[in-house]
Amino acid sequence: MSDSDPQITLYRLQACPFCERVVRTLQDLGLSYRSRFVEPMHADRNVVKRVSGKRSVPAIVDEHTGVTMSESANIVEYLTKTYGEGA
Repeated sequence: MSDSDPQITLYRLQACPFCERVVRTLQDLGLSYRSRFVEPMHADRNVVKRVSGKRSVPAIVDEHTGVTMSESANIVEYLTKTYGEGA
């Protein structure tokens, strides 16, 4: 994966601790990703809803595997199993 063409898109809020947990995992695994900052107002997060079916963040879209998911714990587990050591 090159930095110019990241396969993972992260939908996030600024200063969101759950989003930062996912960012740390992406960085620890050396994965390039694209950040999409979303509307702070939950009801206005239509972009995330169209992508993941929910308005909650963080949410990721992994074009490499075709996976779309939300919830930071699930995302961290997925990233670690998919891209971590021994994956």
